[in-house]
Amino acid sequence: MNADLLKKLCAVHGVSGREGAIAKVILEEVKPFIDDHKIDALGNLIAHKKGDGKKMMLAGHMDQIGLMVTHITKEGFLYFSAIGGMRHTYMMGHRFVFPNGAVAIANCEGEVDLKDLALNKMYLDIGARDEADAKKYVKIGDVCVFQAEPVVNGDSFMSMALDDRIGCFIMIEALKRLKKPAFDLYFVFTSQEEVGLRGARTSAYGVDPDYALAFDVTLSADTPKAPKLPMKMGGGAAIKIKDASVICHPKIVEHLESCAKAAKIKHQFEVLEMGGTDSGAIHVSRAGVPSGVISIATRHVHSANELCSVSDIEDCIKLTVKALETAIG
Repeated sequence: MNADLLKKLCAVHGVSGREGAIAKVILEEVKPFIDDHKIDALGNLIAHKKGDGKKMMLAGHMDQIGLMVTHITKEGFLYFSAIGGMRHTYMMGHRFVFPNGAVAIANCEGEVDLKDLALNKMYLDIGARDEADAKKYVKIGDVCVFQAEPVVNGDSFMSMALDDRIGCFIMIEALKRLKKPAFDLYFVFTSQEEVGLRGARTSAYGVDPDYALAFDVTLSADTPKAPKLPMKMGGGAAIKIKDASVICHPKIVEHLESCAKAAKIKHQFEVLEMGGTDSGAIHVSRAGVPSGVISIATRHVHSANELCSVSDIEDCIKLTVKALETAIG
């Protein structure tokens, strides 16, 4: 696995609606392997690899959760609004970084019991002396994301933004390994997934695919007191059956399962009671698109240190390649 590339992808600043920098990095990686590309009105990067088969759309979102500055106090502290599903319990004491390099620390007002903690009781501290000093570094509307160094620890990879730079990474690596695709392929690196699957909705309408596969993290239900669900780190590529946004098409689920078995790729099945991925928007585009998802079981999702298995990543890449080189019956 190309750990350096995954680290590079995770480190790029790209909060929802501000995906330009990460789109540029991804395009540099995929350009030698595609026939054409475009960036659409919502910032989706659509990379086309021509083929003779039916049209297959692959989707992984580029954006990450973050914070937007909404108010600067006279003392120089920053109040904010969350962009995406930011969990206050994961924020306390963590550093956040702005695109210009300014760094802030998240904290709360006074002594607050964890059960009473809420985003509106928190602030960001950039060490400013007062409002004028703070405005040298940030302004209303500026956005920041977790600051954390990606780390490989044995078979584990931990980083901010694995949701969903890991999906983008799997798509990139699969594209590089493809030899004889059985489809006309559209690799779509989507925008604004974390705020409502927006990029997937518009790009699916534009691509108008026959089939679709999304790539994203899913809950790893192997931690203390986790829900009784089948997904776990080290269990292989996760083939989604359902989540709150989609019931995956049986034809796609069967295709992924048969490909995994044929190539002896370690796999597991995902049944999730919550959440959603780009497939939730794609499968109801136009007259409907048979859709599925390849997921990677991840611990501590939406924190500064999301955690997944390196071997699972490799299994996801292998399954993607096999699925794209095998026609759907």
